[in-house]
Amino acid sequence: MTMSIYLRTSLKAGPFRFNLSPSGIGVSVGVPGFRVGSGPRGNYVRIGGRGVHYAAARQPARRPPAMVHQAGHGLTEAPPPGSSPAAAVAMQDLSGAPVQQLVAVHPSELVAQIAAAQRRVALWPYAACLIGLVALLTMPFGLGLLLIGAPAVVWIYLRDAARRAVVTFYQVDDQPAVRFGALTAAHAYAAQSHGRWHVAAQGSLVTSYQRKVNAGAGSLIQRSPAGLTVAGPPVLVTNIAVPTLSSGSRAVHFLPDRVLIRDGSRYAELPYPILQVRAQQQRFIEDGPVPGDSRMIGTTWQYANVKGGPDRRYKDNRQLPIMLYSRLTLSSPSGLLMVCDFSRPDTAGVLAGALAAMR
Repeated sequence: MTMSIYLRTSLKAGPFRFNLSPSGIGVSVGVPGFRVGSGPRGNYVRIGGRGVHYAAARQPARRPPAMVHQAGHGLTEAPPPGSSPAAAVAMQDLSGAPVQQLVAVHPSELVAQIAAAQRRVALWPYAACLIGLVALLTMPFGLGLLLIGAPAVVWIYLRDAARRAVVTFYQVDDQPAVRFGALTAAHAYAAQSHGRWHVAAQGSLVTSYQRKVNAGAGSLIQRSPAGLTVAGPPVLVTNIAVPTLSSGSRAVHFLPDRVLIRDGSRYAELPYPILQVRAQQQRFIEDGPVPGDSRMIGTTWQYANVKGGPDRRYKDNRQLPIMLYSRLTLSSPSGLLMVCDFSRPDTAGVLAGALAAMR
């Protein structure tokens, strides 16, 4: 299971093209009128047997979450809203500390650049709307304004793309390259799982009634689909694959030298040595579609009696499969917490092993 960690040899941000050479980062501009200082920030990170070298310089160039139950050893779908108050479960949030807290604990030059780029407002939509409105109100003379304004909007669009980009070249050698290559391959393997979920909250089922109406489960979880990509943060333009776990506005990006955490437009970073990784297998009571790559290890009933059999007082009491899934938990002393479940029972272990090797 191998995969190259490099995606490209040159990077493009708006009209700027960056190339890495023995003398450093070279940049060229394809659109006239871009002056010194208008381009994006260029970073160079070299990682090898002698450690990490970092340089940064400005270039001189012109589904809604679903409620799910976790059985004594498994998971299943929750009852619909409006069910009996006796079935209500106290849920524990698993989203971790706010990104602002992580930033305060682990300040970073790269994160500062990304945050600054993220805050910059794109101006081209406003320019396009203004030119279009004025042209419409001044017809037929507005046709001339459109001919002049269209190139101007394109120019502003390219300038926005440059201002909202953080260009970072990575050169990874020796054992760090082997470890990051293994992480990239493990992430690609996890991306092949038919079922991938982010767990946002979990609560224990403590009463016999709660267990009965939740297929005999031991706990209830709230989950939503998780994405696995190698795209990295939207404003980061880089030459490497960036293994990413994401759900909604939250994401964890794995770079060769650090972990980036995103929540909406806010970012923080963590060094690998303090990243805590745990993998475990668990039984999951599935009341939805069964992923094709999962393993069924038993059955139960949607409404179960204390002995585990069907409670015959309920009509349409369905038999549900018990699947063997795996769970990956990422955490840190500073408050990071992200929990992901996978339909393959070995996926979390593969990812955890590759992440542990990055420390």
